[in-house]
Amino acid sequence: MAMSRLRRREALWFYVFVSPWVIGFLAFLLGPMISSIYFSMTDWDSFTPPKWVGLDNYTKLLTEDPIFWKALGNTLFYSAVSVPLGLLVGLWLANLLNKQVRARKLFRTLIYLPTLVPLVAASLAFRVVLAPSGPLNDVLGWVGIKGPQWLLDPSWVKYALILLSVWGAGSATVLLLAAMKGIPRELYEAAEIDGAGPVRQFWSITVPQLTPVIFFNLVMGLIAAFQVFSQVYILMPKASQPGTYNASQTMVPYLFDQAFSYYHMGYASAISWLLFAVILVFTLMAFRTTRRWVFYETEVK
Repeated sequence: MAMSRLRRREALWFYVFVSPWVIGFLAFLLGPMISSIYFSMTDWDSFTPPKWVGLDNYTKLLTEDPIFWKALGNTLFYSAVSVPLGLLVGLWLANLLNKQVRARKLFRTLIYLPTLVPLVAASLAFRVVLAPSGPLNDVLGWVGIKGPQWLLDPSWVKYALILLSVWGAGSATVLLLAAMKGIPRELYEAAEIDGAGPVRQFWSITVPQLTPVIFFNLVMGLIAAFQVFSQVYILMPKASQPGTYNASQTMVPYLFDQAFSYYHMGYASAISWLLFAVILVFTLMAFRTTRRWVFYETEVK
């Protein structure tokens, strides 16, 4: 009986402590999500009552809106380049920082520092760095390369966004470095006895042991890349400005413009759910590939 009372008391306190999250989830996440499903099937400007239009918003997006497909293509390109490149840079930096060198703590701090800089501040700084007469083009000029107009040339605007993304690879670097520290030293000693060199050890021991962390960074990076907003909105305030041909337009800024510039709330809701479907598909695809390349210590293959 005493144990039963104790368990009931623990259960009561559990519900008390978890209730703020549950209430917040229901009121600020689940409720708006359900509402947006309804609004995506209406013509609504947020000022007048919504008018039911069924699947017209989705039909228009998929068959009549070329900007939507341009934004989706730009988002896919940005995700396909920035996420793998960020992982490679993070893996390279983590491998360097894992070595016994002087001022190692200082280098770790400097590499992680960009992650601590607010994204708005970093984007504003990159507007200066990537200006036609900015520092980056000045450096390229020193070696005889004429720098492009990063933020004005439609051929280069997406690469400007990718540069900003890779600059913030410190978060992935820290996670990969922590995972490297957890790899048993005995594996490397056994490989040395077998005659494996540093390169062979890296690809046969380090990388397989890091695959769970690489997979985590891959999934989180994909979700973040598909939802890129601040960088586009600050670096290119008008993605559809004359001369750019929507070259920098991505899904979330396009959604934002439809909702808060043109007050097409129903149309914007439809864009959000199509974006959710795209993210879900690519996330599931990533999970389906884990059996082929992700290694867990407790798993026998």
